[in-house]
Amino acid sequence: MDDRQLQLWVEQISLSSFGCPFLHRARFNRRLRSTGGRYFTRTHDIEISWLQYEQFGAADVEKIIKHELCHYHLHLLGGGYRHRDDDFKRLLAKVGGTRYCRSLPQELKRTEPYRYKLVCTSCSAEYMRKRKTDPKKYVCGFCKGKLKLLALDLQPHS
Repeated sequence: MDDRQLQLWVEQISLSSFGCPFLHRARFNRRLRSTGGRYFTRTHDIEISWLQYEQFGAADVEKIIKHELCHYHLHLLGGGYRHRDDDFKRLLAKVGGTRYCRSLPQELKRTEPYRYKLVCTSCSAEYMRKRKTDPKKYVCGFCKGKLKLLALDLQPHS
């Protein structure tokens, strides 16, 4: 399946399940790993995880498409389109969409190594981080002490 076929599929699901046309762009995104799809509120486009389609097939992806179309139609109609909104939950149940997609196998998930460590200057508690964090914006969760940022050495030792 390619993006053109996905576009036609999304348009067909929109008409049959929602009774309204899908007038924007749908495409696969091969980088999505932690989510089944995305709806963009600015462009109204939808992206679907290629890995979800590859791993779990058309039936699961159809539920993901319905989920994203709930965001799409509710947003355009001015309804509650966020996950926590009752409008969203009701429409999702009505059309048979899924609230959560299935988790990908571990070998398909990219896990970044920890690159930083925040250390409390009072109680020495440690917080591992993958991204650089400004220690001035946070305090220790145990003692409310100041934090110090340390970069971890990621070079393999020989």
